[in-house]
Amino acid sequence: MSALIDPEDLTHEADLVWLEDTTPLDYVRQTLDRVSSRRRQPPYHRDGRLIGYAILSQSAKASRASGTYLRRVFWLAPHDRDQQPDGLYATGAPSEAVDPRTVSPRAKGYKTERSEGGPASDAMREMGITLPKS
Repeated sequence: MSALIDPEDLTHEADLVWLEDTTPLDYVRQTLDRVSSRRRQPPYHRDGRLIGYAILSQSAKASRASGTYLRRVFWLAPHDRDQQPDGLYATGAPSEAVDPRTVSPRAKGYKTERSEGGPASDAMREMGITLPKS
């Protein structure tokens, strides 16, 4: 889940590779995957599609136990808003979702009003909770 990504896990990111234009996407899902390479496109074994991934710097060390690297990947499931605008995530977003405009190497990104599917709810406004409009 996006909220559970430790910023320390991102310290060796050198760059991000986007396989699709993220301009029309309200959100992407981000997760940390264990992969065998610092730079190559990681294998993708989920439903949906790979949108992007992080490239690690030469200083990134492989896990002693597995010989793999912890790398961030960005993806979308078949039932996400870009494919089903009136579906499950017509409003709201998955817990691991972030607005791709808020993501950069070494920065995990965050949700915005756009990624949540529109303006803040009455309950959020009553509680004084606001999300960036990005």
